[in-house]
Amino acid sequence: MLPSISMNSQIQGNGALNSRDAARHTAGAKRYKYLRRLFRFRQMDFEFAAWQMLYLFTSPQRVYRNFHYRKQTKDQWARDDPAFLVLLSIWLCVSTIGFGFVLDMGFFETIKLLLWVVFIDCVGVGLLISTLMWFISNKYLVKRQSRDYDVEWGYAFDVHLNAFYPLLVILHFIQLFFINYVILTDTFIGYFIGNTLWLIAVGYYIYVTFLGYSALPFLKNTVILLYPFAPLILLYGLSLALGWNFTHTLCSFYKYRVK
Repeated sequence: MLPSISMNSQIQGNGALNSRDAARHTAGAKRYKYLRRLFRFRQMDFEFAAWQMLYLFTSPQRVYRNFHYRKQTKDQWARDDPAFLVLLSIWLCVSTIGFGFVLDMGFFETIKLLLWVVFIDCVGVGLLISTLMWFISNKYLVKRQSRDYDVEWGYAFDVHLNAFYPLLVILHFIQLFFINYVILTDTFIGYFIGNTLWLIAVGYYIYVTFLGYSALPFLKNTVILLYPFAPLILLYGLSLALGWNFTHTLCSFYKYRVK
């Protein structure tokens, strides 16, 4: 005889799953669908992902308007197409190889650098920041009258990827053309240009992150996400006064990690 299982905790009086179990089921199904599509390149819309990457530089608000459209049509804020993640990974690999070439690293050193950047800088730090922002936004930023809504973890990770892409292009691509002949020359103009690129890159990350959470109508006080601009500008000023070259520190750290 099969053991009987009480369904009262799972099924409401009308025979439907209760809200918590339904949410878990829906989240699990969406996560499975996303991971399954990760290996089906023909089902990915790379043209649309490239469009998003372009507008993250020129008009990031338009990118988040598309997230609104996805919520209305597919009932989820997070991306259901991994094409953006795939293109970002390609950008990350190519730019990191370029970084290794500029720093005159050998083949195996460049591979070590690539693994470090992908799994630590992008994935590891991304998971940490996304989880932290997911917790903070759900714990402190949800409006009192909107307690039935919550920030999807997948959306928090998408916001991180959106913000990380401009930072990656600025620091791992544009900066490469100035590293050896300008930024690492131990002159004021060198660390001024290098640190200014860092200011723009990190500032862009903060701004795109703010846009991502302010786009959610059930969140409040999202302006506090712009507060890190104050210590960022202060640190930038101190770095110029003290002659601290951020890029030189990063390059020294990378070379130490690949030894």
